Amino acid sequence: MKKKLFSVLLAMTMVLSLVACGAKKGPAKDGISVCLASEPATLDPALQSAVDCGIVINHLFAGLATWEEGANGESVLAPDCITEFTEGVENPDGTVTYTYTLRDGLTWSDGKAVTAGDFVFAWNRAASPATAADYGYMFDVIDGYDAMWADDAKGDEALNVQAPDDKTLVVTLKNQVPYWNELMAFPTYKPVREDVVANEAWATEPKTMICNGAYTIESWEHNSYLTLRKRDDYVDAAKVTMPAINFYLSDDVNNDLANFKNGDWQFIDDVPTNEIPALKKDYPDEFVITGNVGTYYLCWNVNEDLLPNSDLEGTEKALAEAEIRKAVNLLVDRNYIVEDVSQGGQVPASSFVAMGLTDADGTEFYKNAGNNDYTGYFDVSKEAYEKTWEEAKEVLKKYYTFDEASGKFTDMPSLVYLYNTNEGHKAIAEAIQSNFAQMGINMSLENQEWATFLETRKNGDFSVARNGWLGDYNDPISFLDMWTTVSGNNDVQLGKGDNETVKAYSIDLTDLGYDTKVENGTWAETYDVVISDIKTCTDPKTRYALMHKAEDLLMSTGTICPIYYYTDLYMIDDSVDGFFTTPLGFKYFMYCTINK
Repeated sequence: MKKKLFSVLLAMTMVLSLVACGAKKGPAKDGISVCLASEPATLDPALQSAVDCGIVINHLFAGLATWEEGANGESVLAPDCITEFTEGVENPDGTVTYTYTLRDGLTWSDGKAVTAGDFVFAWNRAASPATAADYGYMFDVIDGYDAMWADDAKGDEALNVQAPDDKTLVVTLKNQVPYWNELMAFPTYKPVREDVVANEAWATEPKTMICNGAYTIESWEHNSYLTLRKRDDYVDAAKVTMPAINFYLSDDVNNDLANFKNGDWQFIDDVPTNEIPALKKDYPDEFVITGNVGTYYLCWNVNEDLLPNSDLEGTEKALAEAEIRKAVNLLVDRNYIVEDVSQGGQVPASSFVAMGLTDADGTEFYKNAGNNDYTGYFDVSKEAYEKTWEEAKEVLKKYYTFDEASGKFTDMPSLVYLYNTNEGHKAIAEAIQSNFAQMGINMSLENQEWATFLETRKNGDFSVARNGWLGDYNDPISFLDMWTTVSGNNDVQLGKGDNETVKAYSIDLTDLGYDTKVENGTWAETYDVVISDIKTCTDPKTRYALMHKAEDLLMSTGTICPIYYYTDLYMIDDSVDGFFTTPLGFKYFMYCTINK
């Protein structure tokens, strides 16, 4: 309830600001003009959950660590607000303590000094149940998190993060965490100041947006553009070469491409899919397709009633609906989508954890998923599609009436497919709609603008929806811990609402030396347990085996329908130098120059 109320207040504030901001200056003439997406859902580091929001936040805020471009174009992790990365000291109880020293000269955009206490406050705020941040679970590696979220918590519990003085930050983790340095570079780990965020609308207007990074907000014309201006008092101002960044706010890819072609914008983060063949030919150096660690997928609301006329209840009904979802997922023609619709070099996906992440033995994690004769949880090869189609039909015949004359089911419940406004997403939705229709499944399409879409999906107000996930760091767990009961990114609602008490999930970890063996338990009794075990496991081989078991359980629900593994498509003007992006989807414009 608290999170929803905040969203309503934020929306009201933004509407009122539209009336009041008519006198603001226009986009900067001395900056780079780029388009990532439409109006960001939020620029509060604790509350963001989308890549486009994270990119803007990375230009406004500086964390303990950051990503830089290496000599060979690779992404390199580097200290940011700290003087250096330090080795953790293991304590007698198995916890690990890191001690960091903040750099000299760190200031907020209003001139006040950045202190270690700001990080203590920001992390506790982001991790707190009271904030209910989508990424609050990202702090569960820190000692003290479990006490904050315990059923008997009083509300005054805190992370084991201390600031003995303004320049020293002491962090104690539950155990060794292989991706800890990468977490420190993530937007949710950026600092905010307590007196600033006391104003709930602080992150919606330039005058209240106090930040500590390379830029501050100069002008924000909501739903039009957001202009960032370089801070001359920023500690690394000498390294920042771009004086201003105009983030144009648009979800019209045809309009975006037109602005790029006429030279008004130097970067766009999406293009019309029907234009891709021509762009490859006409803009060979400016149209870029590069690797991304991510998965595009359809997600089902686990609480959607797929058997409204059945007498099945409880566990039997939940297992039947899981079987139905998995069968329907087989109907998606992934090869058609990547070859004829998206056309961006994407790879048909048969698992949720994306390609590009390694397993314990150095092989790719996704290639070891599913324990089948083929890669993943279903065969996505072209030659297998007819076979999997028939498999799906035979499963669905157990629950619905099939008309042999038409070759279609006659009584399957209608679905609504939710997607955010974008021609590419619409084209994919229409392809899936056509696949389903051939089997007699009626699915209508509904689109919403980006911020509304995120809130609708998060609240579980949908039956099926498009979704996409880029890894937050280079570890498979970043694709798996988002589905725990308390996670704000658990859009499919596993363990939530009506599904909270459903006992339909099984897990057996005894072969890995654990006591856990649950048959027909709740989501919290099974999935949450294996994720907790992964977070506390320090043996790499066992840890990766646990992650495979977690994905096995997730995919058994049928709530996740992988469609393809992402590639990153964007256009950048050949006059721009110094731009770089990471495989995690973050793009950096602060070191750019425009040469023409």
